[in-house]
Amino acid sequence: MSLESLDILVVAPHPDDAELGMGGAICRFLAEGKAVGVLDLTNGEPTPHGSLEIRARETAEASRTLGLAWREKLGLPNRSLQATLEARHQLAAVFRRTRPRWLFAPYWVDAHPDHSAATELVEAARFWSKLTKCDIPGEPHHPERIFYYYCVHLRQAIQPAFVLDISSHWETKAASIRCYESQFIVGRPTEPPTFLDR
Repeated sequence: MSLESLDILVVAPHPDDAELGMGGAICRFLAEGKAVGVLDLTNGEPTPHGSLEIRARETAEASRTLGLAWREKLGLPNRSLQATLEARHQLAAVFRRTRPRWLFAPYWVDAHPDHSAATELVEAARFWSKLTKCDIPGEPHHPERIFYYYCVHLRQAIQPAFVLDISSHWETKAASIRCYESQFIVGRPTEPPTFLDR
C-alpha cells in the first residue's frame, strides 16, 4: 500500500491499545475500503510477562488478524512517554509521510500516563505537521480531524460524541486482542479486590 494513500492513522501508545480501543473500527474501516494504518508510539516493554521479541511477534500476529497493511513503531520510551519537542517532530514527520485524513488518538482522561501523553503528543504533532520553514522532513500536511478512542484504563462513564457499530467485526477484534497472550494472563483477576476479599 502506498503511504500517501492512508485515510486513517490510529496512534497507539503501546502495542495492543489499537486493538483494545479501535480493533472493531479498524476492521469496519478496512471493509469499507479505507486505507488504515497503526502507529505504536512505544514497544510496550517492559511488562511483567512480555519481552521485546514476544511483543513484536504478538503485534505482527494481531496486525495480520486485523488485515492491516501498514503498521510501524515510533520507538519512544515506554512508561515515560512525553510530548517533547523531539517526539513532536518525529510524529509530525510520520504524519507528513503517511498523509492521513483522520487521526485517532486515545481519549485524554486515562489512568495510564502514557495514554494521556499520547493524546497531547498527537495534538501537538498535528499542529507541527502543517508548519512551513521548519526542519521536519516532508511536505506540510494537516490531518482534517482527530477522533478519540477509549483505551479502557479507568472505570468511568464517558459520554461519547458517537458510537460506531462494530457488531459484524466483533469476533475479529476479539481475535486480535487474544494475540497479546503475554498481556492477558489467564487466571489473573480482572477485577480489583473488594472489601470482602481482603
